[in-house]
Amino acid sequence: MGLRRGGTSAGWLRPAVSDPDARAALFLFHYSGGGVSMYSRWPDFLPPSVECRRVQLPGRQDRVDDPAFTELAPLVASLCEVISQELDDRPYALFGHSMGALLAYRVAVEMDRAAHARPALVGVSGWAPEGFSMPSRHLTEGPDEGIVGLLRELGTVPDQALDSRELSAMVVAPMRADLAVCADYQDDLAPVGCPLVAYGGRDDPYLAPGALRSWATRAHPAFLGVREFPGGHFFIHDHGPGIAMDLAQLLHRHIAC
Repeated sequence: MGLRRGGTSAGWLRPAVSDPDARAALFLFHYSGGGVSMYSRWPDFLPPSVECRRVQLPGRQDRVDDPAFTELAPLVASLCEVISQELDDRPYALFGHSMGALLAYRVAVEMDRAAHARPALVGVSGWAPEGFSMPSRHLTEGPDEGIVGLLRELGTVPDQALDSRELSAMVVAPMRADLAVCADYQDDLAPVGCPLVAYGGRDDPYLAPGALRSWATRAHPAFLGVREFPGGHFFIHDHGPGIAMDLAQLLHRHIAC
């Protein structure tokens, strides 16, 4: 099984309608506090045989009026439902960065447990189930100033926006919700029933040395290794073309799309 030709999942996917000419799809999950805009150029990085399906979580950007999730299990269940609605006989892959990597991992696990079609490939970036500095409940339940301070540290939101009370409220709310989702995760050592590849920045301060190699014990039947790039936690913004090209090559290799 794979992707339903012409299937739709209104609200969650960009584009909402699957490309009937694509032979495989790559579902992309964004990092905490972010949105699908981080992958705006990725359709240009992939070959025509692999369509790009960007997943937009509720509570941000064009879904700002939709309630954001604050617990991991309900979010993963909803994502599995969205993706399962798209399935037919075509293969698909999952990729995510930081929180998105956590989501890609847990969606792959739950799709397998629920006897849905498992992905042909999982790509994880900037996160690992071991050796990653997860947010604390204190931060997610504390005052806005703590979230603003983290956003300044991460550098994902311009200082001008954070200096504005109105604008900062728009980015603090989804960030708080996403951090709560991440803090809700408890590692159960669950394996992924498909090949998995990991990507990371050489100077990522949130990953312990060698943390990405902990994926080797989670990937069955094959761990495809770690690809390292120059940069910190958000190296993905500078190296999107290289990551997308590598993912496409792996998809071609493993599913002959």
